[in-house]
Amino acid sequence: MSSLRSILLGAAIAAAIAAAPTGAQTPLPTGNGTDAALQTPPATSPVMPSASAAPATKVLPKPITMAELLASTKPTDWRQPNPDNTLYLSLAQGKVVIELNPEFAPRHVANIVKLARAHWYDGLAVVRVQDNFVAQWGDPLNSKPEVGEKRLPAEFTRTAADMPFVRLKDPDTYAAQVGFTNIAPVARGGEGADAEAWPLHCYGAVGVGRDNDPSTAIGTELYVVIGQAPRQLDRNTAIVGRVIFGMDHLSSLPRGTGDNGFYEQPEQREPIRSVRIASEMQPSERLPLEVLRTDTKVFQKLIEIRRNRRDAWYKVPAGRIDVCNVPIPVRERAEDRSNDRPDRAERPAERRKR
Repeated sequence: MSSLRSILLGAAIAAAIAAAPTGAQTPLPTGNGTDAALQTPPATSPVMPSASAAPATKVLPKPITMAELLASTKPTDWRQPNPDNTLYLSLAQGKVVIELNPEFAPRHVANIVKLARAHWYDGLAVVRVQDNFVAQWGDPLNSKPEVGEKRLPAEFTRTAADMPFVRLKDPDTYAAQVGFTNIAPVARGGEGADAEAWPLHCYGAVGVGRDNDPSTAIGTELYVVIGQAPRQLDRNTAIVGRVIFGMDHLSSLPRGTGDNGFYEQPEQREPIRSVRIASEMQPSERLPLEVLRTDTKVFQKLIEIRRNRRDAWYKVPAGRIDVCNVPIPVRERAEDRSNDRPDRAERPAERRKR
């Protein structure tokens, strides 16, 4: 009987071993005291997350907006336009302020200032508004002014030597390098002593109209870009500045129905009330404008904000930007922001854009 019990006990143990799951972490089933010594102690198991536990999510910081960035600026991040190189173009709709740029076209700018000081532009008109291209003003009769230069050499480019330049890292279709001087978006090309720089036909750029002969560009015909940047014009005309205020007064004018957007009837033209140099105006007549400097860290942050739009509406940041899509903000000086200025009523559109 004892041998039979031994045989049966051995068979039971063998069956238990065969039925147990494989793996050292699973102990053998316990029995009476006879088979307890045959059990395998469990190994230590790592703590596994429960099926209901949510995976950890990285919390990204809230993206800063343009308004928040500009609100964080210091007074030294801004500059005031030089009143000797600032034009006030007065239309029925309001004032248009143009910051002239003598760094690139000094003789053209000097001649425009002479014409403005002589009040030569007063009573002329906007004669051409071509959709998605330019608005042009000047002398529709093409008469010769009694003041200033009658012919000027082309000032389409200048040497790049010693020119302040904040380079944009994104590639450009038209130039090897693009970026900013302190006044305008510009491009550079060439090497060494042959390196050149030129301003760009971005929205708001002001250029000098001409015939086929470049010397006919003397400032009696001026135009402003009101559409998508016509960069094919770069290095073919003298760009003398850019509009820093009142751009909507020009871009919203009725389009001309003639060839290239010229008005076909004199009564269609938009009269120019006056053109004045800021330094000749009373302080109360000027707008207290200041322009964000492009050689600052805050301007580099602005470029990154525009390059990678992460506000709620955007789902896919572009990761790059065209030089003409980088805004150079303009605002009223903080000490002059008040509700009792007589000219505030004509500027709601500008405030919304900022």
